[in-house]
Amino acid sequence: MVTIGLGNALVDVLSVLKSDDTLKKLSLPKGSMQLIDKDLSAKIQDEIKDGDRHFVTGGSASNTISGLAALGAPCHFIGKTGEDEAGEFFKSDMEKHGVTTHIVKSDLPTGVCVSLISPDSERTMATCLGAASTLTENDFDPNWFKGVDLCHIEGYLVQNTTMIEAAMKMAKAAGAKVSLDLASYNVVEENLEFLQRAVKEYVDIVFANEEEAKAFAQREPEEALDYIAEMCEIAVVKLGKKGSLIKKDGKTVRVDCLPGVTAIDTTGAGDLFASGFLYGLHKGYDMKRCGEIGSLVSGNIVQVVGSKLDECKWEELRRKS
Repeated sequence: MVTIGLGNALVDVLSVLKSDDTLKKLSLPKGSMQLIDKDLSAKIQDEIKDGDRHFVTGGSASNTISGLAALGAPCHFIGKTGEDEAGEFFKSDMEKHGVTTHIVKSDLPTGVCVSLISPDSERTMATCLGAASTLTENDFDPNWFKGVDLCHIEGYLVQNTTMIEAAMKMAKAAGAKVSLDLASYNVVEENLEFLQRAVKEYVDIVFANEEEAKAFAQREPEEALDYIAEMCEIAVVKLGKKGSLIKKDGKTVRVDCLPGVTAIDTTGAGDLFASGFLYGLHKGYDMKRCGEIGSLVSGNIVQVVGSKLDECKWEELRRKS
């Protein structure tokens, strides 16, 4: 199974907070993802400059595709960066993990996502999209989708509904299935009508966490799973420490989270769950096993700061998958 990802090409600035006071000072709702301008991004980065910071490539679909490639599946990624050092860092890091990149260039600087990690490991994201915000359907080459079996799209792109719909149509025209990660509860709330229509018309696999599922279906998680599963082939609702629920062909599977895990940062946990789940599909496994690999990978990512694991850890995960 060849997978192509479409998402915001970002560089993440990760900061471990001593308390949630910083969030209050910056008026950032805990656990949310806020789109911000360059001035607020600079203000936030100035506020955390003396703290514990890490710099890694980011973006939801980018994280998923990078993880899927690290597990051993063939992957491509479409994104847009600036003609700058951060853009080159993003491209080289993706290719280091075996991803074939289709990176479009912009005059704007590469986007930055500041991820603020609370003491309880919850992350709050403030994203200045920069070059990523200028990606449009006119940047796409239909040849990118040839030979692709699955197109994985992040919901954070929903600020450009025309582009998302164009990508889904191109993927379908090429014979590929479409998976969609709903991204963030506030993104779902603000774009509910479009997302529900897109899922009904184009999407085969939906990934949602508990809050995103509630926002999408206006129901509690189990009922939300049923609601989503009526619209697509596979519905996945991630429940954090309570594991995940998966529904396909009218059958629901519950998968536990990885036992004995102490989370220090949930950044990328959902993205990497999708990596593991999609790798299971790539191998032809059943829904239970796909979910277990998702839990395995996400359970490891929450034990480190950021959404990246070293090669030794990936080698271990490949053996267990």
